[in-house]
Amino acid sequence: MKSMQYQSSSPDEVIFGPDFHQSLYCHLLCGLIFREEIQSVSSTFAHSIVHAFRTFEQVWEELCADIREGVLTSRITFPSVRSAMAKLLKPNLELADLIHKKCSGLNNWYGLIPELFPNVKYIYGIMTGSMEPYLKKLRHYAGNLPLLSSDYGSSEGWIGANVNPTLPPESATYAVLPNIGYFEFIPLKENVEEHVQGKVNDYFIYMEPKPVGLTEVKVGEEYEIIITSFAGLYRYRLGDVVKVMGFHNSSPELKFVCRRNLMLTINIDKNTEKDLQLAVEEAAKLTAEENMEVLDFSSHVDLSTDPGHYVIFWEISGEVSDEVLKECCNCLDRSFVDAGYVSSRKVNAIGPLELRVVRRGTFQKILDHYLGLGAALSQFKTPRCVGPTNNKVLQILCDNVAKSYFSTAF
Repeated sequence: MKSMQYQSSSPDEVIFGPDFHQSLYCHLLCGLIFREEIQSVSSTFAHSIVHAFRTFEQVWEELCADIREGVLTSRITFPSVRSAMAKLLKPNLELADLIHKKCSGLNNWYGLIPELFPNVKYIYGIMTGSMEPYLKKLRHYAGNLPLLSSDYGSSEGWIGANVNPTLPPESATYAVLPNIGYFEFIPLKENVEEHVQGKVNDYFIYMEPKPVGLTEVKVGEEYEIIITSFAGLYRYRLGDVVKVMGFHNSSPELKFVCRRNLMLTINIDKNTEKDLQLAVEEAAKLTAEENMEVLDFSSHVDLSTDPGHYVIFWEISGEVSDEVLKECCNCLDRSFVDAGYVSSRKVNAIGPLELRVVRRGTFQKILDHYLGLGAALSQFKTPRCVGPTNNKVLQILCDNVAKSYFSTAF
């Protein structure tokens, strides 16, 4: 059975270590020690891989010192972890000098992964949906290595297999596994007939379309998934919005679109997580011209003002001029192309979009907050839309605002 297990470069004491930051440091150190044997780099989510190599940028010299001296840094305090690492770590001046030379020779860390691990064949993990904003940075680290998006699953169960793994993650589709459970799909095509079925006491009644079966879905249409599983879930709504791209044999191939419940809305506007992502990508092109990148982002609907308005939080890799950030703010506002949003902005039913630039390390504080609550890094997703009930995360964001700008696009 042991020979069937997935081989990791890190010992169990590191993998199951009690402190995430210490475990990550040791993961990086183990990877360097066994650099010639590493054949793939993977994690549950792309965010975790990017976070690991951003951390590497900060600690690589310390890692080299550990390898050169054969002594683990004092930052690792847990005896079980130190004992396990002591069995692997021996003085290796040649390896330390090689890693130092390779890191020093990189241009802005481009191609870091293949430089560190010459025999790596691919990078693997969930790279769709809320992970797509991290692909640009991941490709930067990966150089020419292919990115393979893993199969489509959720906490409630597996849904589909990536039958075309050579496609880029943005184009990944998943063939539904019909033997995993019973799947139904709620049509999400927006039209008057589906949204308005009756009117009672001057209020419109929303009548949701009837779910269709696995073989009744149509190519090009969007649906929300319902699953009945062997584990006991009955007609459970996953909240995932998918688009049918075709069929693999008789099973539909799905493309993940967004989470249905993550939505910015104030008036008649409806902007999804995907809409937010596209707006940020468009505006971030302006910071890229200044050789700066948007490290992470989130959003919030501020109803404390009249009218309410969208707030976008950005963490940027360095200083960007006020002129550029003002234009970024306008670009964000213009990039929400939902008809309800545009019309509401033009008549001032929705106020000017606000861009708040937060200090470096703000999103790390959010990660630390969730880790402190017992969350696993491998399962962490940056909250893209912070609702009023998520007071702690909203407080972290608001307490770390360095600059704020209001749109003048409308």
